[in-house]
Amino acid sequence: MNILGIIPARYQSSRFPGKPLADIAGKSMIQRVYEQCLKAKSLTSLLVATDDQRIYDAVESFGGKAIMTSPYHLNGTCRCAEVIELIEANNDLFPSVSFDFIVNIQGDEPCLHPEQIDDLTILFNDANAAIVTQAIKEEDINSFKNPNIVKVMLNEQSFATDFFRATDKENIEQDYFYRHIGLYGFRADILKKIIHLEPTIHEMELKLEQLRWLDNHYPIKVGITRYLSQSVDTPEDLEKIYVHL
Repeated sequence: MNILGIIPARYQSSRFPGKPLADIAGKSMIQRVYEQCLKAKSLTSLLVATDDQRIYDAVESFGGKAIMTSPYHLNGTCRCAEVIELIEANNDLFPSVSFDFIVNIQGDEPCLHPEQIDDLTILFNDANAAIVTQAIKEEDINSFKNPNIVKVMLNEQSFATDFFRATDKENIEQDYFYRHIGLYGFRADILKKIIHLEPTIHEMELKLEQLRWLDNHYPIKVGITRYLSQSVDTPEDLEKIYVHL
């Protein structure tokens, strides 16, 4: 199976403009993410999908592979889908390679564990999985009502039945819940289909893109991971990263 890892990276960010090029101990954040991804054993190829020439040039300068995409994408999923279209239209990008699966990798997690990518791709062994993602067992019950922490509910086959943010429940039945990890994998043909789906009411209420897929009956397989990477959303978050280097 051929698996393409894509790191969407845009320059503009309301809380941290130029975030992919932020310096972390002598290397840009996008370089650190890229180098962590190279350690994953499951990826056939890897590239950065960006809308900014500065990011493109930075990736090329450290020996990485980058591709220019539209500046008008609303999210990384759409940017990944454009990459597939560009590859199919230009055989020179990856000669003689047809990708079966796509992994959408967050570009703001410079300490990403490469094993997390490998664990994610194993989920594609389930033929019923159109989309795959991960969750971590969270035992801090106090965070259950935190709307910034997305939760996922699973059935007995480890497929997602719902994603949600806050809850009005006073208690939960067990002493843990599953916290969603925003790492996604797609079957290539499925990725090209889901970007044409109309937003659903459920999705718009909670601002969770994955609910659109569930609402349209695309099965999402969830693997339980032990890794919780530190994301960088603001300049202040950079200080938290140094302890993980």
